[in-house]
Amino acid sequence: MSRNPAPSARASFPLAEALPVGVSSGRVRAEILLVLGLSLGASAVYSVVQILDLLTRTQSLASQTATLNTSQSSRPVFDFVYQVLSNGFDLVPVVLVAFLVWKQTAPHLARLGIAFNRLGRDALAGVALALAIGIPGIALYFVGRAIGISVDVVPTNLAAHWWTVPVLLFSAFRSGVTEEVIVVAYLYARLRDLGWKTWTIILTAALLRGTYHLYQGFGAFIGNAVMGIVFGWLYTRFGRVLPLVIAHFFMDAAVFVGYPWAAAAFPALFGSHH
Repeated sequence: MSRNPAPSARASFPLAEALPVGVSSGRVRAEILLVLGLSLGASAVYSVVQILDLLTRTQSLASQTATLNTSQSSRPVFDFVYQVLSNGFDLVPVVLVAFLVWKQTAPHLARLGIAFNRLGRDALAGVALALAIGIPGIALYFVGRAIGISVDVVPTNLAAHWWTVPVLLFSAFRSGVTEEVIVVAYLYARLRDLGWKTWTIILTAALLRGTYHLYQGFGAFIGNAVMGIVFGWLYTRFGRVLPLVIAHFFMDAAVFVGYPWAAAAFPALFGSHH
């Protein structure tokens, strides 16, 4: 755990850096495209194709289903291995962006707003943010279902095994780290280097966040875009990404782990087929 003092809130939001000699803005743009192409940019493209697929079927959008954590084998031991590998490899782009912005002088990951000197405060802020965003988000999901603009989202169809809850928590961790480090911390740093204005960055990143959730319907697009604006503003205000990661983790963990109980307790809300 790093004991180096964190940059100030103002300084830790990525300021524009002078590009190294021989590194052009075109190279930075290419780097951004490569990182997104290996991660959430590819997810956004797939999501656009998926929503077009769903909209052009004979069934209504509301009658269709999207499953987030799907079983990958009928054999439990191999399903477990596939789940771990899938979530683990999805974290590789996070390691890549850390490598790309790594500095030889401490704190090494300051440009990503990563510091571990206030874990308690970051955790409390993350929990508060999870409640502030998560509760309205659930309400928006049900509104979207009621008016027919969201699909039936099934957080998991994994069978009950000793490893099910740990795998779902790992999936929530992967989601929180990947989205917040790449779409907020990394993208904000690089777009700042290209001279983009703060609100242009916030809105662009929020649009990307909404787009790669489009496969869940337009309610998810709206909700995640709004979440992206809130998270982006907080990041530019306080310069710390860990509260965002923690909030994202708790929101996803509550949905993933709590879904089987909620579906059994309130079958009318979750559809008769669950």
